[in-house]
Amino acid sequence: MIITKTPFRMSFFGGGTDMKEFYEQYGGAVLSTTFDKYCYVTVRHLPRFFKYTSEFAYANIERVTDVDQIEHPLIRNLMKFKEMHEIRLSYEADLPARTGLGTSSSFAVGMLNAFYGMKGKRVDKRRLADEAIYAERVLCNEAGGIQDQIAAAFGGLNRIDMSKDGYKVTPVIISNQRKREFNDNLMLFFTGFSRFSSDIQKGTKKSMADKTKQLLEMKALVDQAEDILTDAHSDLNEFGRLLDYTWKLKRGISAGISTDSIDAIYQKAIVAGATGGKLLGAGGGGFLLFYVEQDKQPQVMNALQDLLYVPFEFENDGTQVVYFKAEDYEIPERFQTEGDSTK
Repeated sequence: MIITKTPFRMSFFGGGTDMKEFYEQYGGAVLSTTFDKYCYVTVRHLPRFFKYTSEFAYANIERVTDVDQIEHPLIRNLMKFKEMHEIRLSYEADLPARTGLGTSSSFAVGMLNAFYGMKGKRVDKRRLADEAIYAERVLCNEAGGIQDQIAAAFGGLNRIDMSKDGYKVTPVIISNQRKREFNDNLMLFFTGFSRFSSDIQKGTKKSMADKTKQLLEMKALVDQAEDILTDAHSDLNEFGRLLDYTWKLKRGISAGISTDSIDAIYQKAIVAGATGGKLLGAGGGGFLLFYVEQDKQPQVMNALQDLLYVPFEFENDGTQVVYFKAEDYEIPERFQTEGDSTK
């Protein structure tokens, strides 16, 4: 039996530049962090007492006798990809799915980590990120970028640079005191709306050719934001002002990124004292992140009292195996393949 714990992420700058169609031509850059809200994937071998051979519990419960019967596309494809059989898998999370926090990618990374553990293998974070990207973008054919899988695997406050040659993860080096002040000036609210990120990304992808100028500017903002964080003499409030600017740029990429309701909530927060903010993820709903000086946070809390406030702290570890107990298990002959059956 194995349990993995994988963090969710919040992306500050550069979202959209991590899509293959853009970064292979122009290069992409993202500034993001993981934080202390997680998904947990538990996997164990299923005893052979049941009419079904595998069971999956997430928002639904599936019991199947063949991998091809699995309805959840990510589970089905990863089961095939990693040649997993006769298992019981459960997914639990601290926050809801389809809310702009990279939840599906965290699930992919956590599931891969668990599958490797079940086979008695430990792989590095880059391999987990690469295979999660392959699973979502190729096997599942879902539109979107590659930052979520990388963030979930590596963890921490990072700059991620992407090009046709691959990607590089660079930790943002700041003092503990400055990082704490930065964390304390961020407020996260759940809007109550959620949509499939891949549906919004399809619209973004279609409009991308006409929005290259905005995306290049969004990429350049990563440099400015990183400079603000790493320069101990810079005013952190400038980070909040940049968030406001990038949010306005992002809204111009696609009509599906914001809604009238989200715009109204955002304006309430600004009037109450927020320096800036943005909707996390592809858009359409989910979580709003605001940069608010601490003396103004009570007013923002009051203005957004109808929304759920979610306190959080940055985390640095990325996906982890938090529990492992070896099981004696022999793969039935019907599942054996030529070569290494624990591939």
